Amino acid sequence: MGELQTERLLLRAWKESDVKDLYEYAKSELVGPNAGWKPHKDEEESKEIIQMFMESNDVVYAIELLSENKVIGSIGLHDRKPDVSLSHYKQKEIGYVLNPAYWGKGYVPEAVHRVIQHGFEDLDLDIVWCGHFDFNHNSKRVNEKCGFNYRFSEKKKLDRLDGREVTSLYYNILKSEYEDRLNLKASNTV
Repeated sequence: MGELQTERLLLRAWKESDVKDLYEYAKSELVGPNAGWKPHKDEEESKEIIQMFMESNDVVYAIELLSENKVIGSIGLHDRKPDVSLSHYKQKEIGYVLNPAYWGKGYVPEAVHRVIQHGFEDLDLDIVWCGHFDFNHNSKRVNEKCGFNYRFSEKKKLDRLDGREVTSLYYNILKSEYEDRLNLKASNTV
């Protein structure tokens, strides 16, 4: 897993030394339940999650804020295919969380744009997905800002949240849509 960089962020592999930064936001009721998991009970649980990230085949980046040399969230590019009728396409799903102390500063859209670019340009994906629960209005705004198009919703039960029933809304960007936007930007700068 290589590093990805933006103007303000470094998306990199997790390190055991990130445990305090992860626990700082993972213990918040504002973070885990919006992503489908319970808040962390202690730093030991955060340490176990970092170990899981480090051993996983899934790509989960720590989002490091360069100006503070601090991990403020995570963003993953997961092997999921929300729409089985499209399972023959090469695709991944983006998932992310951010420390609430850093909400509203545009960090997640900045990271998502970079991961979308990586997905289409480096991994040659056909589709990049992103989803959110119907009550997570912040993620809905991120999806819209990042150019995702709403495709469908489905009800599901979350085992990691004691069987809570939620509605997941799924969005995606097709490679052709991504390329059309790049071409439009290029023609507007000429």
